[in-house]
Amino acid sequence: MLNYLKLFVIFLYSAAIQCADIRHEPIQPLPLHQPDLNLKLVDLGDRLFHDTRLSQDGTISCASCHVLSAGGTDRLPVSVGVGGIKGGIKAPTVYNSGFNFTQFWDGRADTLEEQAAGPVHNPIEMNSNWHEVIAKLRRDPDMVMSFEAIFDDGITPQNIVVSIAEFERSLVTANSRFDRWLKGDDSALTDFELSGYRLFKSYGCISCHQGKNVGGNLFAYMGAMGDYFKERKKEITPADLGRFNVTGKEEDKHFFKVPSLRLAAINPPYFHDSSVETLTEAVQVMGRYQLGRDIPAEDVKAMVAFLNTLVGEHRRLKP
Repeated sequence: MLNYLKLFVIFLYSAAIQCADIRHEPIQPLPLHQPDLNLKLVDLGDRLFHDTRLSQDGTISCASCHVLSAGGTDRLPVSVGVGGIKGGIKAPTVYNSGFNFTQFWDGRADTLEEQAAGPVHNPIEMNSNWHEVIAKLRRDPDMVMSFEAIFDDGITPQNIVVSIAEFERSLVTANSRFDRWLKGDDSALTDFELSGYRLFKSYGCISCHQGKNVGGNLFAYMGAMGDYFKERKKEITPADLGRFNVTGKEEDKHFFKVPSLRLAAINPPYFHDSSVETLTEAVQVMGRYQLGRDIPAEDVKAMVAFLNTLVGEHRRLKP
């Protein structure tokens, strides 16, 4: 009994030391491990995420728009669905999406499970329905066995989205250089990169981009300090209305979920409308329209250097 007590005390002490090592910053590191994940669900969700049978014509999977090797997006201005139909908005990254407080740019899905069901029924994405999808999957004996090994009721719409959501929760890009710095490794960042982080905070970017996901935890108005949509000189599209499309409230026009910046360095083009090709220009646009500042070139360069340090690791990711 005494030995168990000693081990417990050592465990608590080690945990306290580990927590104490994390710097007190508005950004916090992503977890290295996720012990609560159901690995059988993750494996099944992985297969479903890459399964084109979820689409009406068998050409589109979740991975078509969320390419895991390429940062969890397709890096296109808008994604392409069944029949080559183009969507109206840039696909956000699926990496670290489990840390978002809501899903989609307009926040129309509260959970990853809700999000996973959306594209299946969207006429310009997968253009299918659960009846068709389940009929296809039930013709696959291996898939039937995989579901029945986990779920008493086998292949159902709920079990499909639960599996995909669990896989998406596993897509965490941990151990970035910035996270290593947060945990006390002073050698993880250069002086220039660290100056970029300090500028990121001092200019006020941190007010919307903080937490584990460096964003993804609030809505913000696009053009808080300038008329972004007027000066963009493009016709307003339904996608530009943002949160208004969900609530119907006039005051919600042009409000969007603040995107995570964890993989911003490798996921051009930028913003919901893909209006900007480079990260440098994205920082300049954000300074002008969200902060009311024309940020000097050297400061922009330093902040871009900092943003590059946020890119973490995942076995599927090839930055």
